[in-house]
Amino acid sequence: MTDERDPETHWTLTLVCEDRPGIVHAISGAVVDAGGNITESQQFSSHDTGTFFMRLQVVAGIGREAFEAALAPVAERYGMDWKLDVVGRPLRTLVLASKAAHCVNDLLFRQRAGQLPVEIPLILANHPDLAGLAAFYGVPFEHRAVVDADSKTAFERRILDLVDEHDVELVVLARYMQILSPELCDALGGRAINIHHSFLPGFKGANPYRQAHARGVKLIGATAHFVTSDLDEGPIIEQNVVRVDHTQGPADLMAIGQDEESRTLTQAVRWFAEDRVLLDGARTIVFR
Repeated sequence: MTDERDPETHWTLTLVCEDRPGIVHAISGAVVDAGGNITESQQFSSHDTGTFFMRLQVVAGIGREAFEAALAPVAERYGMDWKLDVVGRPLRTLVLASKAAHCVNDLLFRQRAGQLPVEIPLILANHPDLAGLAAFYGVPFEHRAVVDADSKTAFERRILDLVDEHDVELVVLARYMQILSPELCDALGGRAINIHHSFLPGFKGANPYRQAHARGVKLIGATAHFVTSDLDEGPIIEQNVVRVDHTQGPADLMAIGQDEESRTLTQAVRWFAEDRVLLDGARTIVFR
């Protein structure tokens, strides 16, 4: 007898819906009925919003269309916002950059090393400084200057064109030092991640590390968050801090801070690419 089952595939299933009894039983039953084996399961009920979140990894010898058909009745019954994907599929990711190289370099290195499940079709920058870095990793690089309102509008239009052209699923602001318009923020809602340094207390303007040194800061770090029209106030995905002391000058603080920025942004991108980040209003649920 010929086995007509599809080769086994490792799937991720994420779902969000109103919290109510029977969800886990129903979705688990649908997976088992489809011939799937659950290898990882995480769930969370938000008392703040009354929302249920779940992420499953499932091994199943069934194709996408058949698997989705098996899950659809349960998803409809509970009004689920759900997504089925293949574990480890590289996420199509557009990187925006300016002059700073550290975050871009970390993303490109880890992509090439197979440590980050992303596929970067292009780096779009408002300065030409990182063209050589992109060439080293064999990633196409495009430079478009932003000098006034018209060129900024053209740059943002180019972002949306590239998103459509390359079926981009995530836009990463890898120290891209321009404020995105509210219209672009809305268009990229829930699929654009930014990184910025975090100081206690915070310092704005030029030379933040010099300001931090002058004030004797003891903690520096970085925050990765979704981009919204509220500057640097989008839902937080990841944060890291490191202790510093009076022996470290501004250059030392900058080097430490850039390491934290790179590490934090890459971690946020990895979790997003692995379907581990779900939105719960103004905050995130991260299934590590």
